[in-house]
Amino acid sequence: MPVATAPVAFYRDPDIFARERRTVFARSWLFFGLEADLARPGDYLADEVAGYPVVVVRTEGGELKAFHNVCRHRAGPLVGDAQGHCGREFVCRYHGWRYALDGRLRSATGFGPADAFDPREFSLFPVRVETWRGVAFVNLDPEAAPLIETLRPLDVLFGNRTVPGAVERRSHALACNWKVYVENYLEGYHIDQVHPGLAADVDTAAYAVRMEGEVAVHEVLATGGAAEGLWAWVWPNLAFNLYRGVLLLEHIRPVGHGQTRLDYVYLHEAGDPAFAAALKTSGELTHEDAWICERVQQNLDAGVYQAGVLSPQRENAVAWFQARIADALAA
Repeated sequence: MPVATAPVAFYRDPDIFARERRTVFARSWLFFGLEADLARPGDYLADEVAGYPVVVVRTEGGELKAFHNVCRHRAGPLVGDAQGHCGREFVCRYHGWRYALDGRLRSATGFGPADAFDPREFSLFPVRVETWRGVAFVNLDPEAAPLIETLRPLDVLFGNRTVPGAVERRSHALACNWKVYVENYLEGYHIDQVHPGLAADVDTAAYAVRMEGEVAVHEVLATGGAAEGLWAWVWPNLAFNLYRGVLLLEHIRPVGHGQTRLDYVYLHEAGDPAFAAALKTSGELTHEDAWICERVQQNLDAGVYQAGVLSPQRENAVAWFQARIADALAA
C-alpha cells in the first residue's frame, strides 16, 4: 500500500512552524559558518538559530565557544553585527556589562553594590559548537550526541577530499515552506520535468536516494560535466553539492511558515576556470527548483489538494523526512 503524504497543515499552519522551532531546529546540529571566518582570538560570527540569537567566538586559547547573544542583565545584545572582532571580551551594547570570551561575567559595569549579587551566577548562556572539515555547527540542545554522529555518513563519502579555500556567497528568497524545498531536494523524480539541463548530464532512470542515518545520499551516475555524483543532505536543512569540483553548502533557512531563504556558500579553488560554469549551473537549477516549489506551495494553499501518495521507489527519502518531522512534532 502506498505511503500517504504528510498533512497539508505541515506546510501551511503557522502553529506547526512555531513548534518546529522548538522540536526540530532547537534539537539539531545546524550549520553556522566557516572556521576561516574565525581565524583570530576575538573574531566572531553572529546569527539567528531557530529564532534564537547566537554568537560564536574564537577564544584566547584558540578554541571556539558559542553563546546566546543575550546579556544576563536586561537581554541586551553582546554584538550587533553578523561578523566582527570583539577583542578580548564581549561588551553588552545596552549597558556595557563585560564578559570574558569563555562566557564569565567580568564586570557588571556601573551596577553598584547589591546584596547577594554573585557575578559567578551571571555567566552567558552557553550553546554547543563543533566543527567538521572547517565548517562550524551549533546545537541548542546540551544533551545532543556529538556532531560526528550525524555527519559520519558524509565523512565517509568525502573520504580524502579537501574543502577548497576560496569563498563566494549567494542568497535566494523562496515563497514556500522550507519543507517543500527540502522534499524537492530529497528526490530525483522531478529532474526530467524540471531540470532539462541536468537531465542531459545524469542518468535519471538510475537516480536513487538512500538514507544513511540522518543523511540522504544521492546516487547519481553522471554522463556529462555538471554533476560529480556527490550530493548529500543532512537533517534538518543543509545540503552538500559538488559542481565541477566546486563544493556548494546549501543552507535551507525557514523565514516564516511560507517563506524560505537559501544561503549558498561556494567553496572553490582560487582561479579555477570551472568555477564560472559551476556557478551558472547552480543558478539555473535554483531558478528551476524555486519555480516549481513556489507553484507547489500555491497549490497547497489553494485548499483543493489534501493528500497524495509517495513512490516507494523514487520518494523513499521524502517518506523518511515526513515521518521524522511527524515524530518531532509529536515528541
